[in-house]
Amino acid sequence: MLNLPKNLFIKKQPDRRHSPARKQGVLLNPKTESYGHLDEESQKLVKKTIDFFEQRGKAKLKNDDHERLWYADFLSFVKEEKLFATFLTPDAYGSENTRWDTYRNCALNEILGFYGLAHWYTWQVSILGLGPIWISDNEHVKQKAASKLNEGGIFAFGLSEKEHGADIYASDMFLTPQQDGSYRANGSKYYIGNGNKAALVSTFGKLSDSDEYVFFVVDSQHDNYELVQNVVNSQNYVSEYRLNDYPIREEDILAKGRDAWDMALNTVNIGKFNLGWASIGICTHSFYEAINHASHRYLFDHYVTDFVHIKLLFTEAYARLTAMKLFAQRAIDYMRVAGPDDRRYLLFTPMVKMKVTTQGEEVMNLLWDIMAAKGFEKNMYFEMAVRDIRALPKLEGTVHVNMALILKFMGNYFFKPGKFAETPKMDQAGNDDFLFNQGATKGLGKTRFHDYREIYNGVDLPNVNIFKKQIRLLKILLLLGKPTKEQTKDFDFLLNLGELFTLVVYGQLILEEAKLINLDDDIVEQIFDAIIRDFSKFALQLSAKSSTTLVQQKICERMIKRPNVDNERYQRVLDNYVYETKDQYEMNP
Repeated sequence: MLNLPKNLFIKKQPDRRHSPARKQGVLLNPKTESYGHLDEESQKLVKKTIDFFEQRGKAKLKNDDHERLWYADFLSFVKEEKLFATFLTPDAYGSENTRWDTYRNCALNEILGFYGLAHWYTWQVSILGLGPIWISDNEHVKQKAASKLNEGGIFAFGLSEKEHGADIYASDMFLTPQQDGSYRANGSKYYIGNGNKAALVSTFGKLSDSDEYVFFVVDSQHDNYELVQNVVNSQNYVSEYRLNDYPIREEDILAKGRDAWDMALNTVNIGKFNLGWASIGICTHSFYEAINHASHRYLFDHYVTDFVHIKLLFTEAYARLTAMKLFAQRAIDYMRVAGPDDRRYLLFTPMVKMKVTTQGEEVMNLLWDIMAAKGFEKNMYFEMAVRDIRALPKLEGTVHVNMALILKFMGNYFFKPGKFAETPKMDQAGNDDFLFNQGATKGLGKTRFHDYREIYNGVDLPNVNIFKKQIRLLKILLLLGKPTKEQTKDFDFLLNLGELFTLVVYGQLILEEAKLINLDDDIVEQIFDAIIRDFSKFALQLSAKSSTTLVQQKICERMIKRPNVDNERYQRVLDNYVYETKDQYEMNP
C-alpha cells in the first residue's frame, strides 16, 4: 500500500439526506428543464429536440462520431418538425410561430452544444448562410430561402478561401459580366460548413470588371458547383467547393460594393454569438459526466469527491461555467435591445465568442484533471467534448482578431460613458429586426456604453470590492502609464492589456445578470474569486514584458491581489451547489 500523506483526504461526504435544501443554480439539465420562459410552441420544439437525442441515446451519438457518419437522421428530424424553419425564419417570411428570436435561439444553441458539436455546427453554419440573405433587399432570394427552410433545407456561408483564410480583402472568387447582363462565377471557397448539401450557399467575391465586392447565392447541387473535398475528418462536411463558370443572374445577387462588405461583417456579428453557447452546452454535459464518475469512484478507502484537490477543481469548474452562462445570458439582452443609437452589442458579442469559449477550454481542463484517464475512453461523452471544445475559440475569427476588435471600445467604456435606460431582461417573444439592419460597420470607436460603475458600486461583497480596486488600478495605468506608440504596435502587449479590460466587462454583465435572477451571493463571490486571480495573472504577465515601462510595471504589480478567504462560503458552494449536481443528469444509453 502506498504511504500517502494523511492530509490528502478529508472526511467522507455527509449523508445527503440531511443536507440543506438544494438551491437553484443556472446549469442546464435537459431532463428537468421546463422551458417555461418560452412560448408554448417553442417549448414543444425544444423538448422534442431533447427527446430526439435522448431516445437516440449516447451509444448512437458516440458511434456516429467515431464513424464520422453524416447526421441524416437529425436533418430528417429538423425537416419533419420544421425546427430550423421555425427558429431561423423572420416573422415576415414565415408562419405564425416563425421568428428570429435570439433569446429562444440560444436555448436551442445550448441544447445542440450539450449533445455534441456536430449537430450544433450544421445549425450554426445555416445561421451564417442565412445572414446575408435576411440582411439583403433581395425579395426573390428571401422568399426562396424561406421556402427551402420550410422544406428542411440547410445553408452555407462561402466567405473564407484556402490561400487567404478570412482575409476577405483578397478574395479570388470573381463574377464576370456577360453580354446578356448575367454573370459567370469562377473561384473556390474553403472551410465552408454544409457545403455538400446546402440549399443555398451565400458566396462572397468580387466583380471582375470593377473589383467591387459582391455577395450572391448558389445551389450546392448545381452542375457547375464542384464539391472538391471535405477538409476535416469528422461527421461534419466542411467543404472546399469550386464554381466553374457558374451562371449568376441579377436576381441571385444579394449586394454589391460597400453593402456586400458590411453584409459579411454583420453576418459574423450575428453568428459568432452562438459559439459561446456551444461551449456552455459542451461544458455542462461534461460537468455532469465528471461529477457522476468521481462521486461513484472509490479509491484509497475514499470516494474521489472526498479528496481536497478534487473539491477545489469541481468548485472552480462550477464557478467558471456559471460565469460563462451568466455573461452570455445577459449579452442576449443587449443583442435584442440594439438599434442605431445602441450598439453596445458590438463589444458584448465578440466577448461571448472570445471570452466564453476560452473559459470553456479552462473548464474542460479542470474537469479533465478530475476525469484523468477516464476522459480518453471511447464510450464517454467527455472524449468527444475535449476535442470539440478546442474548435470554438478558433471559429468566426480567432481570439486575437476578436481581442483587436474589443480593444477599440476600451477608451469610451472607461472614460466616456453614455446615457442609456436600464436594459431589462429581453425574454419576450419577438423578431430581432435590427440584426438584419445593422448598417455600416465603420465608426466602432464612437460606440458608447452605460457606466459600468453603476452595477459595481451597487454590490458590496468582499471579492467584488477587491476587484473594484483592481479596476481602479487599470484605469490609473491607462492614464499614467498609457501605452507608448511602440507598444500599440506590439500585439502581444495589447493582448495582455485587452485581457484585463475584458475581465472588467465580463464581471459587469455577470453582476447584472446575477441581480436580475437574484443569484445567491455565495456563487457571485466564488466567481469573483476566480476573476481576481485571472486579473492578477494577466497583470503579472503584462508587468513582465520586456517592453513594459517602469511606471507600468509598478502599477501592474499593485494590481496583483489575493481573493478574500472565506472557507465557510466555499463549503456552502461545494455542498449546496457543486455536489448537489451528482446523479442529477445522465444521458440515456
